[in-house]
Amino acid sequence: METGNQTGIIQFHFQPFTTHPGTRQLIFWTFLILYLLSLFGNATIVLIIYTTHSLHTPMYYFLANLACLEIAYSCTIAPLTLAHVASSRKVSITLAGCGTQMFFFTFLGSIDCFLIAIMAYDRYVAICHPLSYTVIMNWRVCVKIVVGTLAMSCFFGIQLSILILTLPFCANKEINNFFCDVPVVIKLACGDTHFHQTVFFIVSIAVLAIPFLLISISYAFIVAAVLRISSAAGRQRAFSTCSSHLMVVLLQYGSGSLIYLCPSSSYSPEEGRAVSVVYTFVTPVLNPLIYSMRNKELKDALIRALKRAVLSQKK
Repeated sequence: METGNQTGIIQFHFQPFTTHPGTRQLIFWTFLILYLLSLFGNATIVLIIYTTHSLHTPMYYFLANLACLEIAYSCTIAPLTLAHVASSRKVSITLAGCGTQMFFFTFLGSIDCFLIAIMAYDRYVAICHPLSYTVIMNWRVCVKIVVGTLAMSCFFGIQLSILILTLPFCANKEINNFFCDVPVVIKLACGDTHFHQTVFFIVSIAVLAIPFLLISISYAFIVAAVLRISSAAGRQRAFSTCSSHLMVVLLQYGSGSLIYLCPSSSYSPEEGRAVSVVYTFVTPVLNPLIYSMRNKELKDALIRALKRAVLSQKK
């Protein structure tokens, strides 16, 4: 394989979505609207939780952190993607820029997965051990959990970024995606990437498979506990507090597993790009919608906030 000059600045460029101007504009406006909806929806959740005293509980503390992460996650991917789609020319990025984007993408994506698993454990404690909930999930524990996930995710992000930056790349390569995703960039290397793919797969297991296993165990105990509740109203209330979280779990881990837990030999760039659109643009929009529509407390707080805003405008 022909290799480029490793002493110069290595430039990557993104493969265009389409060369048709009309289709490109349609994709641009679709992505822009999804991006703005993501920012608005998640910022609204953070603001509602912050200003509503009754929502100052561990569950909503984790939800507010998740919403903040979705905002940062969207800002890591969307601006460059919009520039890429809007331009009629190929958008370039340096190896250092690609490594930086990969770090933040891995860092924020890992925290996202860990927080969703922590929220499942929070629901397990609330439903299976309600009398001990305030002792087990006190504020000191919640803060330590979030700080621990930040540290672990930062480690994974730095580890993968360093691995990618040390690969022997050919100069001026085309990334068959709209952002610097790890499996796509690894395929552009000129040397042996077996070790790098192995490390990436181990990190994917740690970020996706293990949290999903913990979520499954938590919900197995939750279902067993809920089925022991005698009243139908009690069972319905217990399940309703978990339904929104389960939808987010399916979105997050389903789309992520299709890309990062499949063997590299079966990886399809076209399928990878389609699934990437789901978890980088669609999921950050759906998460606040799911939580606000399926969570009664959050929905009621949002309605009260809207009523206050309308009344203040009338005055």
